[in-house]
Amino acid sequence: MKREDKHSVVEKLHAAWLEANAGVVTHYRGLTVAEMGELRRGLTQAGVSMQVVKNTLARRAAEGTDFAIAEDLFSGPVAVAYGSEPVGMSKALSDFAKQHEALQILGGVLDGKRIEAADIKALASLPSREVLLAKMLGSMQSTISGFVRTLSEVPASLVRTLAAVRDQRQAA
Repeated sequence: MKREDKHSVVEKLHAAWLEANAGVVTHYRGLTVAEMGELRRGLTQAGVSMQVVKNTLARRAAEGTDFAIAEDLFSGPVAVAYGSEPVGMSKALSDFAKQHEALQILGGVLDGKRIEAADIKALASLPSREVLLAKMLGSMQSTISGFVRTLSEVPASLVRTLAAVRDQRQAA
């Protein structure tokens, strides 16, 4: 790889890692090209990027970013997944690692803090962001709708009472 190409790779990774709030470092030794393509497609669907990178270039790109915490993980055949959707990334990587033992999740970074492989598996067990937002919205709506029903019950009760009195007077 030419020096200019290396410099370009480092700049692109550095810029991407500055924007990303989560990343996972993996070893991919033993995966075929087709399996790596399958993994990349799964990560792309989750809104995450993956880069196979030389360790020295990864260390240089990590300088000044949250990924600097994980520099000691950059050894051996390293592929780094990064993006702003940590749960989706964790799910995609964990599901793929269950099917393909060759992929080893080493650890990563989440909001500037180092996380281990067990933490990534715990993240994978969480519901997706959309599901959590829907649950929160549903619970907020149920509280508000119950309050509105309670408020509307007072005038409705008054109307039913007046109607009963009217019916009683008409019958008499």
